[in-house]
Amino acid sequence: MPQPSTTDRIHRLVPSPAGRTHLVEQGTGPLVLLVHGFPESWYSWRHQLPALAAAGYRAVAVDVRGYGRSSRPEAPTAYRILELVEDNVAVVKALGEESAIVVGHDWGANIAAVSALVRPDVFRAVGLLSVPYAPRGGPRPREIFAQMGGDEEFYVSYFQEPGRAEAEIEPDVRGWLAGLYAALSADTMPAPGAPDPHFVSPGGAQRDRFPTGRLPHWLDEHDLDLYAGEFERTGMTGALNRYRNMDRDWEDLADHDGAPISQPSLFIGGGRDASTTWLADAIAAYPTTLPGLLSSHLLDDCGHWIQQERPEDVNRILIDWLTRVTSDK
Repeated sequence: MPQPSTTDRIHRLVPSPAGRTHLVEQGTGPLVLLVHGFPESWYSWRHQLPALAAAGYRAVAVDVRGYGRSSRPEAPTAYRILELVEDNVAVVKALGEESAIVVGHDWGANIAAVSALVRPDVFRAVGLLSVPYAPRGGPRPREIFAQMGGDEEFYVSYFQEPGRAEAEIEPDVRGWLAGLYAALSADTMPAPGAPDPHFVSPGGAQRDRFPTGRLPHWLDEHDLDLYAGEFERTGMTGALNRYRNMDRDWEDLADHDGAPISQPSLFIGGGRDASTTWLADAIAAYPTTLPGLLSSHLLDDCGHWIQQERPEDVNRILIDWLTRVTSDK
C-alpha cells in the first residue's frame, strides 16, 4: 500500500470486524494510531496529524466504530470495548504494519489503554489524553454511577438509557454540541459554584446547564459545522452505545482485574478538566498501574478537549515522548 507524503492527508476505508473503519493518514515512519472520544471524530486530531507527520511519523486518525464514515452495527453489544480493540488491530494490519503506538483522548484513552493491555503484541506504547488509566475493579460501573449526584443524575447514567439522550440531542445536534464543547472548555465552562453540566436535574436535560452565546477559542463555525454534520447524518446512537456497554466491559475484562499496563506510556491532562480532578487517585497510582510511564503532564488552565484547546503544547509533549519511545526501540 503506498504511503502519503508528509504534506498529504489521505482518507481510507479499511476492513474491520464491524465492516469498515474510516481513517485519515498523514506522513511516513513509525505508525501512531490516534483514537478520538465522545462526541468527536478523526477531525479532533487535525492539529496532530501534520505535526506528527513533520516529525517523522505515520499518523493515522480513525473514526471509531459508530462514528463518521466507519461502520455502525445495530446491536448495542457490538460496541463493547474488546470489539473496538479488534478494530484497532484490524487497522494496523490493513496498513501493512505489525505494531503501532496508540494514543487516545476521552473514550479513546480507555480504548487505547485496553488495546495496550490485551494486545501488547500489537500496541507497543500507549498515550492517554484527559482520562487517566484506572484498572478494572470494584463494583459494576452502573452501580457506581447510580450513587453519584444525590438527587441529580450523573451524565453517564443519563446516557446509558437507550433513546433518552438521543431525544435531547438529535432535534438540535449543532446547538447541543456547541453547548457541550463550551461547558468543558477552560475559557467557556460555567463559573465555580454554578450548576455542574456533568449532572442532570430531575425532569431536566443536560443542555439546561450548558453555557450559551460563545464558542470556545479552539472551535470556529466551520469546525462546529463539520462535527454537527457528521452526527446529523449518522445520529447519536452509535456514539452513545459506548456508554451502554460499560457493565459488559467490566465482565469482559474480569481476567485483567487490577492489571497494570507495562508498555512505555504517556499521560496529559487538563488542569481544569473534571476527568483529571475526579480521577486524581488514578493519577497518583501510576507508579503501580503504569510502571512504564515516561511522561506525565497537567496543563494549567486547560479543559477537556486538550489536543484542540492546547495543540502546540500537546504536539510538543507527544513528539518528545514518541522520540523517547522510538529511540528506546
